Amino acid sequence: MSKAYTLKNILEKSVERYSSKIALKDNLHSGITYEQLLQNSKKIGFWMAQNGIMKTEKAAILSENSINWVNAFWGIVCMGAVVVSILPDFSIREINHVLKHSDAKLLFISKKYYIKHKDKLEFGGLIIIMEPSIMRHNNTNILDVPEKKEYTDFETEEILSEDVANIIYTSGTTGNPKGVMLTNENLCYEIQKVLIVQDVVSSDIFLSLLPLSHVYENVLGMILPISQGASIFYNNKPPIPSVLLETMQQVRPTMILTVPLIMEKIYFSKIIPVINKKKFIKYAYNIWPVRYILNKKAGKKLKKAFGGRLRFLGVGGAALNPKVERFLRDAAFPYSCGYGLTETSSLIFASKVGKVKFQSVGKPLNGLEYRVVRSDYKQDVGEIVVKWNGTMKGYYKDPVLTSNVLTSGSWFHTGDLAQMENGNLYLRGRSKTMILGPSGENIYPEEIESIINKMEGVIESLVYEVKGKILAKVYLNIDELSKKYGFLKESAKYHSADVHNQISQYLKEMRNNLNSHLNKYSQISKLELVHQPFEKTPTHKIKRHIHK
Repeated sequence: MSKAYTLKNILEKSVERYSSKIALKDNLHSGITYEQLLQNSKKIGFWMAQNGIMKTEKAAILSENSINWVNAFWGIVCMGAVVVSILPDFSIREINHVLKHSDAKLLFISKKYYIKHKDKLEFGGLIIIMEPSIMRHNNTNILDVPEKKEYTDFETEEILSEDVANIIYTSGTTGNPKGVMLTNENLCYEIQKVLIVQDVVSSDIFLSLLPLSHVYENVLGMILPISQGASIFYNNKPPIPSVLLETMQQVRPTMILTVPLIMEKIYFSKIIPVINKKKFIKYAYNIWPVRYILNKKAGKKLKKAFGGRLRFLGVGGAALNPKVERFLRDAAFPYSCGYGLTETSSLIFASKVGKVKFQSVGKPLNGLEYRVVRSDYKQDVGEIVVKWNGTMKGYYKDPVLTSNVLTSGSWFHTGDLAQMENGNLYLRGRSKTMILGPSGENIYPEEIESIINKMEGVIESLVYEVKGKILAKVYLNIDELSKKYGFLKESAKYHSADVHNQISQYLKEMRNNLNSHLNKYSQISKLELVHQPFEKTPTHKIKRHIHK
């Protein structure tokens, strides 16, 4: 691989072609150009070198999405140091663990998170506090360098494609954060292959909704558009449906990367309430031709609400609710579902817009070798194992864990269960969550959850096993159910005798209905109501290990 196959080279090439074009913008600023982004990266790299941070050393970023998050990222990678990406949702215990474990010498932290964590922050290195247009170390704004010649003439050590560029600490659904080491080659290879599936042009406007510290947004929502001269808009407001739709009207994006939960919130809070207003329409919605017509009509309005220019909606990070996907299909929304992991530099399966198979995550990207390794010859489900130039270098300071997932021949064991049908991948769950039935049957909680989540009033669910029995927890839409069954909305009254009996009866009927759709060994023994949404990772996967 050429030494030019680096993130620094990507930015420099884009600046050559799009120097005066707006690269980054937010609610507070008119934006910065590609040339300004490059100059800011040089100023940051120069300051780091002047303060003893050299090539291969670690610099962490802890912040909400912002222009300065991106400035910090390119400043670090363009001088050959390593970004340590910290998810803003991490607890202070996890943040301190990552800072210590990663050997970070420098921390870029937003003013918001500095105020939030400063009393319990355990970090002895240099700290730069990021505010709009300012990166402050003590009383100095490091973006104010008096002599341009000083930082423009500054030369770093040669950066190679095999050098680690980003260590992303994942918030998994089953355990503690792990530091995934991604090289320049990994990241450059990823965007090269994604562009075969979906083109990105300099006139595109990306609306950023997901954390930049997550591989999905970092690679496909930031590095990818910058490589093609596109513009990125960072939303500084809460991502609730009403505010989100207001921002879309302002930005009129052409491309959005999202997770299922955001689309589900829009669908269930904006589309369904309109349909449910009239009883006739509500019941007619269950009939396919009527549902198709209503979805198409509602979708036309929603596309207009999205700004009217959307040409790509990428949905990843978790399974998409079948009801929501049917709506997107009927409405001819330009959506695509995909599958990937932090360890594979993001996407490895995807489909072109208009070619998506229902409930599939798509076809393998060009260059991907894969196997579906079956644990039981009677089953058509197995673990996805891949060989890919985007696969991580390993887990930082954890060779044992690395060797467990990166085996002979550089095959990476994803831990995800799936099956292939006509060249398309269908996810079936995590191998670690699979339940072994009484006679050795493989039971996949996610498949049962997908059935529960289609049932009336269910927002989300969790299926698990205790002492040989399969149990489920459900979080219900009490507002929706109260209109039909008279449930009380106030959570404080959940425990009154009348409401308790009413909900218990509803859950009993739901369990009976559910079990009628399941085979004998997958039957749910108990269905339990939870009063709060399940705690989730930043990509809105339920943290299964804390809810059992």
